[in-house]
Amino acid sequence: MNATVKVDIRQLPHGEGLALPAYQSADAAGLDLLAAVPADTPLILPPGKYAMVPTGLTIALPSGFEAQVRPRSGLAAKHGVTVLNSPGTVDADYRGEVNVLLVNHGDAPFPVRRGERIAQMVIAPVVQAQLVPVVSLSTTDRGSGGFGSTGR
Repeated sequence: MNATVKVDIRQLPHGEGLALPAYQSADAAGLDLLAAVPADTPLILPPGKYAMVPTGLTIALPSGFEAQVRPRSGLAAKHGVTVLNSPGTVDADYRGEVNVLLVNHGDAPFPVRRGERIAQMVIAPVVQAQLVPVVSLSTTDRGSGGFGSTGR
């Protein structure tokens, strides 16, 4: 069973004519986000560089939810292009444009064209923690073992 939540969405003038984010299959977790760059001028992302790519969208999430902006596996596997701050978080009280911070880890320039699927957006519930200052923490078998401590 898939749960649903209502998210208000508004297209900005530079996003007009683009499809709204959509799930590509019945059980997809993420909605595809499209690049709202000018049609006549693709954004060229050189190797090793990053850029903020507009989506032309603003959203209003209900309290208790976030939108996570995640990479598309095809762009990463085929071109080395991914979301730099993955996952990017859109908070429920943010009303600005949803942008995607893309980075090119590949060895060739990557043109970002208008309407291209550049990332996916996952809507997820949020739990806010209540931090409790203490003098010491409970013990575990793992203890303070960090990076690589549980094996390869």
